[in-house]
Amino acid sequence: MAAETPSHPAASSRGVRAALIFALVAERLTAYYEHGQWPTEAQGASLVADWLTRSKRTLAMDERRHLSALSDQLARRIAASLSREAGLYTAHDMMEALDPNHTSDTAQALMAECERLLDEPPAP
Repeated sequence: MAAETPSHPAASSRGVRAALIFALVAERLTAYYEHGQWPTEAQGASLVADWLTRSKRTLAMDERRHLSALSDQLARRIAASLSREAGLYTAHDMMEALDPNHTSDTAQALMAECERLLDEPPAP
């Protein structure tokens, strides 16, 4: 009997793209609060490629860069609106939420914001 391989949604699906933005925001906020530096757009696109490779998915470089840019915008907006302590908590909560067994209202609200970013028309 052949083992069935689980079907994964296409990397270009809206849910996967929103989840990639969410994960990148979590990574960006963690890097900012722990090291005082923002990852570059290229570093974010590289992280996306690494994550997709693990699930045997691909996404074009321009799309990975676009997701990276969206995550940068959201991460900076979050950091600008929170105190350092609240930002650290949010980054930690987002990293925890990368585990599907962890749920939080904050993470759900931020995932909805990631989805909203995808729905906005691209800036000219």
